[in-house]
Amino acid sequence: MLHYHGKELRSFSPEEKEYIKGSIDFIGLNHYSTSYAKDCIYSSCPLGADRPIRGFVNTTEYQDGVPIGDPTRVSTFFVVPRGMEEIVNYLKDRYHNKPMYVLENGYSPPNQEVLNDVKRIEFHKAYLASLARSIRNGANVRGYFIWTLMDDYEWVAGYGLTFGLYYIDRQTLKRSPKQSALWYRSFLTNTSSCQKEEVMRSSFGNKTVIASRVQAKAAAM
Repeated sequence: MLHYHGKELRSFSPEEKEYIKGSIDFIGLNHYSTSYAKDCIYSSCPLGADRPIRGFVNTTEYQDGVPIGDPTRVSTFFVVPRGMEEIVNYLKDRYHNKPMYVLENGYSPPNQEVLNDVKRIEFHKAYLASLARSIRNGANVRGYFIWTLMDDYEWVAGYGLTFGLYYIDRQTLKRSPKQSALWYRSFLTNTSSCQKEEVMRSSFGNKTVIASRVQAKAAAM
């Protein structure tokens, strides 16, 4: 970054550098999907208007026409559970294992499942299993939050994306728990019939991860 954008970056005085050193209290991670990544510094990549924003990398969700994982309602989001483990391990190594919180991890099914959202349950089983592997390998993960409690208004997609554990009848505003809400409650209270082996045997399987698409947010208290 310094090599390519040094003149555009703000410089810090020695006093400022000392003041902010070690000031991150935890890292917050939003993780939904995974992409293949190609280096664009030493490789030929198509030039686009968004290159200054995306950086010197080209990402895609397909290789030889085959998607990286199972589809979701979001055209660029695919189910690749190993991506969770990969990005958590990267943050652990890159930032000296600062405390981490997975602030958002969620799934909107490609076909609307109102209450019997089996695929959402399988998604969270798979991603929690991937996260558990990172924790067993020493990652300092302090918390995990599902996106989201209730089906919400998802920006330009409006109500077309359903990430929630609770369904909302838009006419009556009645809230109804989906099967995923009942499963997650049992999982958290340790009363679920789902055993550890079942979590590890997610129907989504194990997909090879190349690069994780994430939003990593550092928060200072």
